[in-house]
Amino acid sequence: MQVTIDKNSGYCFGVEFAIQMAEDELNSGAETLYCLGDIVHNRMEVERLNKQGLRVIDREQLGTLHDCKVLIRAHGEPPETYQLALQNNLELIDASCPVVLKLQNRVKHAFDASTRHNGQIVIYGQPGHAEVVGLAGQTRNQALIVMHEDDLDQIDFTRPVTLFSQTTKSTAGFYKMKALIEARIAAAGGALQSFDANDSICRQVSNREPQLARFAQEHDVILFVSGRKSSNGKALFTVVNAVNPRSYFIENENELQDEWLNGATSVGICGATSTPLWLMRQVAERVEGLSVAV
Repeated sequence: MQVTIDKNSGYCFGVEFAIQMAEDELNSGAETLYCLGDIVHNRMEVERLNKQGLRVIDREQLGTLHDCKVLIRAHGEPPETYQLALQNNLELIDASCPVVLKLQNRVKHAFDASTRHNGQIVIYGQPGHAEVVGLAGQTRNQALIVMHEDDLDQIDFTRPVTLFSQTTKSTAGFYKMKALIEARIAAAGGALQSFDANDSICRQVSNREPQLARFAQEHDVILFVSGRKSSNGKALFTVVNAVNPRSYFIENENELQDEWLNGATSVGICGATSTPLWLMRQVAERVEGLSVAV
């Protein structure tokens, strides 16, 4: 049985940068480094770094900390996090992804401009997602978050609308939302000229969709490795499952079911931008072990 790991899968540069910053800090002698939220949406990687001293905290716990170091993960943070850090004398190790930081700046400028024209900032993204929280913070939490068509009911289509996207959302999903908004503006008698749609999806993410589709077609069975909390993982699995129905979403090698491989001569292993290479290798080793046993 041929087992192949997709060379384009694994960490995007933003996640890789954040993990490297965490490891560098811990290797420099720090016994404990706090991280505001999971550094990556992958339970296995979070557990690995926890053993090295990285302690995950939530926003409520952050307010109780003083005089220590806190890592800001790649998802970025709203302005109030930085204000709290100043108040509590927290040293921030800022690993915010440059792509996210640039988007935060764009959202802030768009919000400042929209307030002068009675406009609305709309973000296509997952409510409560760390990146979306950071983006909404640039608008004093006045941005409207939309994920499904029903969410559009909160928009006033007679007023200007500026649309952005969470960087890890599906490209197809964004353009579907754009078309739905355009249709509603027309139905409400609004002016399409007052609608500004910004495709702010990270190309490191969107470019993986066609690459993954080709990879999925090349193999009998696809094992897609991702944390279940990963928004990007859910989106990319939809891509591979659409072209290869023998695709299976697993968090680690222990979830692999032997019967999935029946009759397969080629198995492809791939994952999300939050999936570490070492984890995909463990899945590959498990598949190879089954192949030898047969």
